[in-house]
Amino acid sequence: MTPQPALYLGLISGTSADGVDVALASFDPQPRLRAALTHSYPEELRQRILTLAQGDGHIALDELGALDVEIAQNFANAANALLTRAGIEPDAVAALGSHGQTVRHRPYVATPYTLQLGDANVIAELTGITTVADFRRRDLAAGGQGAPLAPAFHAAMLARGSATRVVLNLGGIANITIIPADANTPLRGFDTGPASCLLDAWAQAQLGRPFDAGGAFAASGVVDQALLSRLLSDAYFAAPPPKSTGREVFHPTWLQQHLRGLAVAPADVQATLIALTARSIADAVRTHAPGAHEVLVCGGGVHNPVLMEAIATALAPTVVASVATIGIDPDFVEAMTFAWLARERIAERALVNVYPVTGARGARVLGGIYFGG
Repeated sequence: MTPQPALYLGLISGTSADGVDVALASFDPQPRLRAALTHSYPEELRQRILTLAQGDGHIALDELGALDVEIAQNFANAANALLTRAGIEPDAVAALGSHGQTVRHRPYVATPYTLQLGDANVIAELTGITTVADFRRRDLAAGGQGAPLAPAFHAAMLARGSATRVVLNLGGIANITIIPADANTPLRGFDTGPASCLLDAWAQAQLGRPFDAGGAFAASGVVDQALLSRLLSDAYFAAPPPKSTGREVFHPTWLQQHLRGLAVAPADVQATLIALTARSIADAVRTHAPGAHEVLVCGGGVHNPVLMEAIATALAPTVVASVATIGIDPDFVEAMTFAWLARERIAERALVNVYPVTGARGARVLGGIYFGG
């Protein structure tokens, strides 16, 4: 009888903080998504997370401790819900990889740090599964950005072909992975700037809805070139990689600062934010992957047709397509990433293709292990 491949769970809540994505995956002989779901945060918890992530960083110690546990409880509930639905017992899962919820990412300050909440002790206790967490801080300690980590999995998932390809993740923040055709060329990748985080925040403020469904609000407006020029003038876009960013940089106050003195209709602001994402991505791809023959897109932004069309137009004639076209679910690539990272940590493998991306001094084994019950 052929042995069954080991199963791993991956969990992440991204910068949009709309809930926990859970993926049950195996990786032998190749990556395979076996089951997945998205477990929404209670709205009150989501608002507390967003207030912290895009605020001034001031928070009572008791509130920080409570958030750490409540987020972990939601992660554990999400994992247990998926296993129940899939009919899988916890002891059939080799390990669980939890990214946690990023609330601050400060790789550029005098004392660099990154903070993901979601106590792994709680997750391990409530699921009974050995949990791997805290993937970013060892890379930061070694002089790296601690992000992005997804390029390592993108390269494992999408074998090198006959030409350079780019994987684009459209979460709250957009990031790209440049997979060169030449196996001897180092992997590259970085955050290009905002994707859904500003779009969602503006939709919430103007429409009272958490996102612009189908991009309809943006489609009703026109791009304001003066505002677009102001937004693109931010030093982050021209900075060379390695680089990474988050809500602590691209937040509603940042947008309001650039709107000062301009009279721009709300729908036109949304259209301009679409153009900002498309333009910053296109500039990054043309500068750092000029030979790319295709851009494969994953993440929640893939479901915004207005955003996808804007990116395709900005990158033409380069092909832009969802990873769904090659049989991969675009919504759970990041969750699969942390299932794969858990597998690599349990095997004590240093991630040799991460440090050229993050700028760390060398390959490190990433993540701490918290044994299940």
